[in-house]
Amino acid sequence: MTADALGGQVPAAAVLAGGLGTRLRPVVSDRPKILASVGGRPFVTRLLDQLAAAGINTVVLCTGHLGHQVETALGSRYHGVTLGYSLERTALGTGGALRQALGQLGSDPVIAMNGDSYCHADLADLIRQHRSRGADVTMVVVEVPDAGRFGSVMLDGEDRIVGFAEKAAGAGPGWVNAGIYVLNRAQVEAIPAGQAVSLERQLLPSWLSGRIFGYRTQGPFIDIGTPESHASAEEFFG
Repeated sequence: MTADALGGQVPAAAVLAGGLGTRLRPVVSDRPKILASVGGRPFVTRLLDQLAAAGINTVVLCTGHLGHQVETALGSRYHGVTLGYSLERTALGTGGALRQALGQLGSDPVIAMNGDSYCHADLADLIRQHRSRGADVTMVVVEVPDAGRFGSVMLDGEDRIVGFAEKAAGAGPGWVNAGIYVLNRAQVEAIPAGQAVSLERQLLPSWLSGRIFGYRTQGPFIDIGTPESHASAEEFFG
């Protein structure tokens, strides 16, 4: 896909993969979560395929625990996509990891994607909508039968994000954060460098006064954060 087809410069993408993966260790203990085998190959390759299909040609893997394994496994290129690496020496959280990687993300806007989940979404259309709305941040949101496990995202009639609800048992169906974002470069530059900060829990709620929009998709939405969800991902991709 050309830059024109995306409505401007092709964004670079960061895959946020620095977590310790403690909940998944009963089934995947010897490697980072993104290298967990799902459907016969490393989970991260599902995300890289999705990015490549949207015309994204530069991806930075934001790694932490056992991060050297990721570079050894993937190298510098994947199906025409140039891969870079940003290794956390201390835990920085999703926001801090994204800020650390910004020097390798030579675009405006940039894409950020959680490394332990997959959501089917039209990324090219996501980028176009982000630009056409003049958004600061656009977050992919997906409707799930039980939003209580994740916490809900509240949107107004124009899909502007107006609030977040905490995880709550029995919450019922709702829209949740699918872990894919388009962010203007200035938004990322404003994150304090070298500090541990969560994109989901701290930064996004603090940005609600700006132009923060949701991009609705029906999914499917798959995560591999627990042994149970990893088993479901195996079934989906198998």
